[in-house]
Amino acid sequence: MPEQNLSTNLGTALSIDFVGRFNQQFKSLKDLLGIERLQPMHAGTLLKTYTKADVELADGTVEPGAVIPLSKVSLVEADSHELTWDKRRKAVTMEDIQKFGFENAIVRSDNAFIREIQKAVRTKLLQQLATGKGEAKGENLQQVMAQNWATVNATFDEDEVQVISFMNPFDAAEYLGNAQITTQNTFGMTYVQDFLNNRVVFMHGDIPQGTIYSTADQNLVAAFAVMNGGEIDKAFDFTTDDTGIIGVTHDINKQRLQAETVTAYGLVLFAEVIDGVVVGKIEATPGV
Repeated sequence: MPEQNLSTNLGTALSIDFVGRFNQQFKSLKDLLGIERLQPMHAGTLLKTYTKADVELADGTVEPGAVIPLSKVSLVEADSHELTWDKRRKAVTMEDIQKFGFENAIVRSDNAFIREIQKAVRTKLLQQLATGKGEAKGENLQQVMAQNWATVNATFDEDEVQVISFMNPFDAAEYLGNAQITTQNTFGMTYVQDFLNNRVVFMHGDIPQGTIYSTADQNLVAAFAVMNGGEIDKAFDFTTDDTGIIGVTHDINKQRLQAETVTAYGLVLFAEVIDGVVVGKIEATPGV
C-alpha cells in the first residue's frame, strides 16, 4: 500500500481511534476517582505534594477599628515530582501485516500499546499511594476498610468526604463471592462501586495482598503536559483531541518495512496531601 495512504488517510483514522479509545478510558477512570482538578501544565513542571495543613486561628474577638490579628496556616511540602514526557514507539512488521491484514495487525497491536501506557500511568499512582502516611490495621477486610474509612474522614474532617480505595483482588475475592456485587473494568483495573462505605474500590494484582490504600476523592489530582497547539504542532503531525492529553501518529518505516505507531504524553495521577493517604494492613490474629 502506498505510504501516502497511511500518512494522510488510514494513518490519521487510526490515530484518531487510538486517541479516542485512550481518552475514553481515562475519562472513565477520572470520573470514578472523582477528580475535579485536571491540570494542564508544561513539561518540566514540578508537581508538589504536601502534608496536612496546620492552622493556628487567632482570637476573632476584635474591638471596632482595631487591627484583626493574623492567623497562621502552615503547609509543609513533601516529595515533588517532575512532569516529564513519556515517548513510546511500536512497530508492526511486513510479515505480521501479511499474516493478519494491514489494518487488523495495527489495531490489535495498538490495543496492546494502550494497555501498556495505562499500566505506566497506573503504576506511578499505586507506587505513590504506597507511601501514604496514614496507618490502619484489622483482622480482616471489613475491619481494615472500616479503619481506613474512619482515618480518611478524620484527616479531611472539614470536608464532605467520599473515600476511594485500592486493594489486591484476592483480598476481596471471598467477600465478593458471597455478595450480590457487580464488578466492572476500566484503565486495566477491576472496580466495584458503593462497596463497604467507599464510593469506589479498585482491585489490581500490583497491590500487595493484605494491603489497602485509601484516600479522599478530593485529594486526587491529574496533571498533564499539553500536546496540542504551540511549537509541538509545528514540528510533528501528532493527532490529539481538545484535551491535549496524548498525541499519536502512524507512519511507514520503509527502511525496515514496518508500520509504526508513535505516542507522546505526560500524564500523572497523584495524591496531593500524602498525610491523607491511609495504608491499611490485614493482620490476622496469631493462631487463628
